[in-house]
Formats: sequence, C-alpha cells, structure tokens
Amino acid sequence: MNLEGVGIWSSQLRYGDQAEAAEAAAELEELGFPALWIPDVGGPVLDSVQNLLGATKRTVIATGILNLWMHEPADVAAGYAQLTADHGDRFLLGIGVSHAPLINSREPGRYRRPLAATSAFLDGLDSAATPVPMQNRVLAALGPKMLTLAAERSRGAHPYLTTPEHTARARETLGEGPLLLPEQTVILSADRDEARSIGIPWLRGYLAMPNYANNMLRSGFTDEDVQTVSDRLFDALIAWGDEETVLGRVREHQSAGADHVCVQVLGADQQAFPREQWRRLAAALR
Repeated sequence: MNLEGVGIWSSQLRYGDQAEAAEAAAELEELGFPALWIPDVGGPVLDSVQNLLGATKRTVIATGILNLWMHEPADVAAGYAQLTADHGDRFLLGIGVSHAPLINSREPGRYRRPLAATSAFLDGLDSAATPVPMQNRVLAALGPKMLTLAAERSRGAHPYLTTPEHTARARETLGEGPLLLPEQTVILSADRDEARSIGIPWLRGYLAMPNYANNMLRSGFTDEDVQTVSDRLFDALIAWGDEETVLGRVREHQSAGADHVCVQVLGADQQAFPREQWRRLAAALR
C-alpha cells in the first residue's frame, strides 16, 4: 500500500450518488491521489468500499473510520477477505469508537469503556476465520491511550480534526515505526467571512462531541474557544485560503511526523462533490 503524500477524505464518496462516486474516484486516481478515505455513521460501508475499489486500479481505499459499534468483527473480517481477494491489497481498514452522543442516541448506555471496546473488536478481527492483518488496519486515535493501542495492535493512527501540534504529540506517543495519517479540513477561499460561513456550522457539529472538545482542551484551547468557535480555534483546525496556504498546512503536518495527510475539502454545498477543488489541489501538488 502506498500511504505517503496527500490523499482525499470525502463524505461524498461514501454518501453521495454512487455512480458519481465511482467516476470521481477514477478521476482522483488519475489526478495522483494515492488514497481515498470515507466515513461510516451507519449503513453498508463495505459496499461503498467495493464501489471505490472497483472504480480504481492502484488507489488505496480506506475507512476513516468504520464505526465499531455498528458492525460485527466476524462480518467485517469476512468482507475484508472478499474485497482483498477481488481487488488486491488496497483496502486499509480504519476502525474507530465514534462518540457517545451518536451511539447512545440509538441505544442509551451502549457507549462505554471505549478503549476496552476497541480492544475487543480487534480481538474479534484476530480470531476470525480469515483475520484482518494488523498491517492493514489503523485506529482512529486522539488521546495517548488510544494512540498507544494503535501502535501496539495496528499499523498506526488516523487522527481526525486535529492540528500539526497534535500530530507532533501523536508521533512522540506512537514512536517511529507506526504510520501517522491525520485528516486536515480545508476551504479553498481567501475570503475570511466566506470561509467562516462554510466552516463554523460544520465545526459546531463536531465540537459538540466530547471526544473532539476534550482533545481541543488537551491541546491548549479554552472552553470559550470551543463554545464560540473562536478565530484562534477555527484557524487552527481549518486551513483556508489558496492552494499554497492549504499545502503549507499539509507540510506542517508532514514536518511534525505525518506519513500521509488526507485532505477534506469543504464547500458551500457540502453535499456536492468538490471535484473542481480536488483538481486545483492536484495541480498545486504537481
């Protein structure tokens, strides 16, 4: 698996029209992006992985992340085995524990002991009829305990909604061997008001989740920063401006120890595939 350089993280590839998702994935491969990442907040995520693998020839398809509360490890391992048999060694299984408000809204009290739940899910993958290889899975990880588990029982960590400073701390916790694959949200607009109108509602949804809010507090931001989405916090989490500004933030992650950075593009219409912005980023990377 080529897990270097810059990839694309996209909810549209997961939840948008699947025919367009396949077409977009084929174009992203031709544009030179080595990996495409998709989320999972319910539903048949492996069907979307199948769609993207079938549309590409070389690109790694990664879940960022597969929600462990919503799947049985034996089923995931069987699906993983079939996908790799059909498409080769191009599926990176990103696994995550999600967030208490999301999981408990469906089944109150289910979300508990996230570190133990992650370990148990990994145990299930290891004991499946066809285990998922440790080198082909990574964990969503923000805090030191989950980062340590990622280093011990997977190929590395996929932190989401973080900063280059967090990347540096994560690299120190992981050590030199495991992969570090952070997500970076970007808005290709040099107009501050436009960028904030796009990014603030999106950020509020994530910062309502305790895992992300607590990570911001660990990172030196205040309750007021989180509650108001201060300019300081906004600028730290979202790289907005022209292509060079975005690539400058990517380079900060790389300098801090990231092996691969997956870029998530936000636009005014967050349901639409941001294909023109992806093309602009690809041209800047070349």
